[in-house]
Amino acid sequence: MNSTTINYKNHRFPRQIISHAVWLYFRFPLSLRLVEEILLERGIVVSYETIRRWGRKFGVAYAKQLRRKKPSRKDIWHLDEVVISIGGRKHWLWRAVDQDGYVLDEIVQTRRDTKAAKRLLVRLLKKQGLSPKRIITDKLRSYGAAKRDVMPGVEHRSHKGLNNRAKNSHVPLRKREWMMQGFRSAGGLQRFISVFSAVRNLFVPPLQKHSALAIQIHRIRAMAQWNAVTAAIA
Repeated sequence: MNSTTINYKNHRFPRQIISHAVWLYFRFPLSLRLVEEILLERGIVVSYETIRRWGRKFGVAYAKQLRRKKPSRKDIWHLDEVVISIGGRKHWLWRAVDQDGYVLDEIVQTRRDTKAAKRLLVRLLKKQGLSPKRIITDKLRSYGAAKRDVMPGVEHRSHKGLNNRAKNSHVPLRKREWMMQGFRSAGGLQRFISVFSAVRNLFVPPLQKHSALAIQIHRIRAMAQWNAVTAAIA
């Protein structure tokens, strides 16, 4: 991780405040105005529009530097898609998570067909660098058609009940969608989820970590990595 690429020059507020505001916004189901209020309670007077700009500029920069989970051929990809209305028009958010609930990739598309499913699989292979042990999807036939074209040798299990892991991964975003009163554009949604999921991947413990101590240790390490990436502690 190299925090030197995060440039805070010409910003009136110090990096500690900027990184904390961005963390609050992407880590918790808070609106920009609620983040503004939390900062005000601490004596920091900053507008929600400034926080929005920080999120767009620094959130993306932070997300690019956060450590990603190393892929493995033993990974199991759970794929699912969810409809999101933007400006009265249906869009589909296609998402892939692994067996630990780690978000591997997400893509906003206007289609719910084989072409869209294929695009997700191609992106996943390029991003992960190797194929998984198997993929698990619901009964949407587009997945099977895309899988036969992109990764024919990979096992595919198609069953609605097996795919709860992917479906459950939509819940945090649904909460944010409600808090934000929807998204204004497909590009805005794509930018938001790229940061939102990266931060969530960092701070939410893997599914196998159940004990309170394991969760606390995970969060302490996550906060240390966040501080290193954002250069919040010099």
